Amino acid sequence: MSWQTYVDDHLMAEVEGNTLTSSAILGHDGSIWAQSEKFIPFKPEEFTSIMNDFNEPGFLAPTGLHVDGAKYMVIQGEPGSVIRGKKGSGGITIKKTGQALIVGLYDEPLTPGQCNMIVEGMGDYLIDQGM
Repeated sequence: MSWQTYVDDHLMAEVEGNTLTSSAILGHDGSIWAQSEKFIPFKPEEFTSIMNDFNEPGFLAPTGLHVDGAKYMVIQGEPGSVIRGKKGSGGITIKKTGQALIVGLYDEPLTPGQCNMIVEGMGDYLIDQGM
């Protein structure tokens, strides 16, 4: 299965009639393996900050998570494994696997829990597959 299929058929799949607004699978070097149509790639400094938070949990807490010029408040993640951010009625979940980052952005009516389930579920599956 191609990486694009994981994005199209799994990350962007409907949950109770709703979907993520955008998603992507990225390498630890920032390369895009696959992305949804509306995903806007991270700027180099945004990606570096995300990786710093995975390596030093809490790194983003003082400044927030910045993505495409928007600032997300960092909320209850799993240190070294999951970063979650909230901004208004939407947010972001990023799950780190051994080789990739799984990224999902959402807005209402999709809930934070649904986004977490989609992104973290895909990440857990890839981890189980040795990825």
